[in-house]
Amino acid sequence: MTGIQTLWRLQKVLKKQIEVQNLCFRYKSHEVLKDINLNIYKGDYLAIIGPNGGGKTTFTKLLLGLLKPTKGSIKIFDKSVIEARKEIGYLPQYINFNMDMPINVYDIVLQGRLEPTKLFYTTKDKEIVHKQLKKMNILDLKHRKIKELSGGQRQRVLLARALVKEPKILILDEPTASIDPEGQKDIYALLKRLPLTKIIVSHDIQVLFEGVNRVAHINKKLYIHEDIETTIQRGDGHFCEMELLDYIKSHSCSS
Repeated sequence: MTGIQTLWRLQKVLKKQIEVQNLCFRYKSHEVLKDINLNIYKGDYLAIIGPNGGGKTTFTKLLLGLLKPTKGSIKIFDKSVIEARKEIGYLPQYINFNMDMPINVYDIVLQGRLEPTKLFYTTKDKEIVHKQLKKMNILDLKHRKIKELSGGQRQRVLLARALVKEPKILILDEPTASIDPEGQKDIYALLKRLPLTKIIVSHDIQVLFEGVNRVAHINKKLYIHEDIETTIQRGDGHFCEMELLDYIKSHSCSS
């Protein structure tokens, strides 16, 4: 191994943020995940894909500390998942809102600054909220009620709420579900610009063409695809399974 190769590997290790080793999980007698090994590095944009029931949601819950492994370990910033939880922002797939709640966009995003021991919001909290509302292009909606927003606007609000925590890692579970195509396009564009490590769980194959650099396919076991680069041209904005099939036919795949 050359000195340059050694240095490159050392730099990769130093930038490692999540380390999953020999991870297994069972629901009673049902094996859901088996021998999962994965390193996630600073700046990664990782897509997690796979069939329904393949273990994507379970793996996400393990990363968040909502479940405990049957076997193996997860380290985040070389800490336990619970210890590192404050470094992680999370956008869940479903958030149930009472649409009649008298709460506006600003207050929903401000909730992201809540901590178990905090009694009052600070000036800094409000400055961070203002900054994220502006970044999400929803500052003009801050006094609007959640029921008055479109699906895409609501998702921007919830994304802002996850980001005001100022996380180093952002985990998103189906962030474009139930959003119209134009709203999906906007969300993907916003995610591309976020300068932090991102993990996106999705059944939408379009995510593979929206800036991710690595793809993990989970179906009990995990298969990682590195350095993702696609060349599908979508000048008219249209993309469907047929384009993907044509692309696969013209490119070789290696294991």
